[in-house]
Amino acid sequence: MRGDWVDTTMTQDEIATSSQASICDSEGVEVYCHAHAIVDATGKVIANATPAGFTPSQLRSAYSITGSGKSTTLIAVISAYDYATAEADLATYRSQFGLPACTSASGCFRKVDQNGGTSYGGPNASWNKEAALDLDMVSAMCPNCKIVLVEATEASFADLAAAANEGAKLGAHVLSNSYGGDEFGTDSYESAYNHAGVAVVASSGDAGYFGGIEFPASSPHVISVGGTSLATASNRRGWTETAWDGGGSGCSTVYAKPAWQRDTGCTMRMLNDVSAVADPNTGVAVYGPDDTGVSSWIVLGGTSVAAPLIAGVYGVNGGSVNYGSNPYSCLASLNDVTTGSTSAFCDPTYACTAGRGYDGPTGLGTPSGSTAF
Repeated sequence: MRGDWVDTTMTQDEIATSSQASICDSEGVEVYCHAHAIVDATGKVIANATPAGFTPSQLRSAYSITGSGKSTTLIAVISAYDYATAEADLATYRSQFGLPACTSASGCFRKVDQNGGTSYGGPNASWNKEAALDLDMVSAMCPNCKIVLVEATEASFADLAAAANEGAKLGAHVLSNSYGGDEFGTDSYESAYNHAGVAVVASSGDAGYFGGIEFPASSPHVISVGGTSLATASNRRGWTETAWDGGGSGCSTVYAKPAWQRDTGCTMRMLNDVSAVADPNTGVAVYGPDDTGVSSWIVLGGTSVAAPLIAGVYGVNGGSVNYGSNPYSCLASLNDVTTGSTSAFCDPTYACTAGRGYDGPTGLGTPSGSTAF
């Protein structure tokens, strides 16, 4: 922490009424990350002196996660560009919240390029925040899991697909992907997200229903993750959730519907399968680079929170995975999200509006323990 700082840490109420913005520019970019940040009046990411936003213990409480996973379970975080301070920043996050250390010296943490080596691309401030978020959320949910950060050279489908393949090659039980782009023309990359027995998790996007369907979330071999707004409540669960209006949802026009997905209003692949917190105004605490390049406590949201969170839950379970089918056979271990929308209008209505049972914005619901994963 810088010596001249005063305590500017935001409360949860202040976060809920603050401005937020995407950290990845989508203009002219093939693939962009799905993280949003709490920003000040000038659009700069707010750096806090101490953690602000939901903590690991709060997230584990909200989703009834009691297990910590096993050290034999590997989660691969797929990102782009080089995050030079990844290990040090992750150490700060985990130490702050009493999570066990995860270092390269112990064999818990590893960083590789898209080919499994150390020829990394250049730095990128936006994607470094994304990678920090992903590493922190995986750690929050599965503190005992091993982590490998696989860095694509650039934010292109070709490089990120190579990185995803590398993560599977390294033996990951889970591949966490918090990025996407237009699904048209992605057929040649789809095989990179098709790994039998591996939970390949992807965020659905942050532009709402009319933002369009994104790949790799639209792949029938991927677990597509939508977004919610999360808040404490005086109910039996202690928490309440609604569909986040920024989350992606809808019907693919490219990829076929997997056999286990049985909604009738979309003959093709439907997004999403499950969901978790994504609303930046109910955001999470992350330790990573702020807009000055200094590592700080920041508050992030977007479906980039939801995807690695779900990836971590798959890590806690650690059992057999049959693509995205597991939650569909275990509805009792999910929280059904019944309110909220990603658009004021869509056809069929459930593609953008949450309701009882399956819907596009939140899929089958959010974790209630790890059994469904």
